[in-house]
Amino acid sequence: MRYRFTFFIGLAVGFVIGARAGRERYEQLKKLAGKAKDSPAMQQAAGAAQAQAASLARAAKDRAAQTVGDRIPGMRAREANGHAQPNGAYSPAPGTPGSGGQPRP
Repeated sequence: MRYRFTFFIGLAVGFVIGARAGRERYEQLKKLAGKAKDSPAMQQAAGAAQAQAASLARAAKDRAAQTVGDRIPGMRAREANGHAQPNGAYSPAPGTPGSGGQPRP
């Protein structure tokens, strides 16, 4: 409850300060934010952050897949279960279009 009260107090103070600053200050801040967004240094930092996030996401995905594969039977590596194709895709289930097999009665 204390944090909620603090949040609303901060919201009210921000509203009052924003109302006093007026439209002119808002436009000034908007222009400054646009300059920062278009600056080469900011774009380089954003690119680095995006690359780091992609790397961390890839590592988390690999770790989760390894953990799930180790703990759930039947979820092991595709190479180990004999259903892997050379391109990394699974072979279709029997009876599905493109499988070449007939559905079971």
